[in-house]
Amino acid sequence: MTSQLQTVGQPNIPEGYQTVMPYLILKDAEGFIEFMKTVFGAKEKMRHLNDNKRIMHAEIAIGECTIMFAESTEKYKSSTGGFFIYVGNADETWKKALQAGATSIDAPSDKEYGRSCGVTDPNGNTWWITSPK
Repeated sequence: MTSQLQTVGQPNIPEGYQTVMPYLILKDAEGFIEFMKTVFGAKEKMRHLNDNKRIMHAEIAIGECTIMFAESTEKYKSSTGGFFIYVGNADETWKKALQAGATSIDAPSDKEYGRSCGVTDPNGNTWWITSPK
C-alpha cells in the first residue's frame, strides 16, 4: 500500500523554506541562537522582537533546513523538540555541545548507520548527532 501527500493546490513555498519546518517555543531563544551557531554552525536568518525586547519570532538555518522559534510567554508555554542531525564529525560536535551547556544522553559510539551520540541542549531540545558511514 502506498500513500501520497495530499495538498489543496500547489503550495507557494518561499525560497529557503521547506514544506515542513519545526517551530519551537523556548525559555531562552537568545541562548538557543548562540548554542546553534556555536555547535552546528547555524546562520541567523531573521529576528523579530516584541515590545519587551524579547524574541517573538526568529529563524536559523543549518544547511538547507530552517528552524523557527520564539521565546516562551505566559500564553505560549515552552515546547521543545527532538532532532536528528548529520554532521561531519559526531565526536567533535558532541564535545562542542557539552562545552556550550548541553547534557550528554549518549556518548559517541559506532552504530550500523554511522558514528552517533545524543545531547539535550540548555532549552531541553534533544539532538541525535550522527556522522554517516
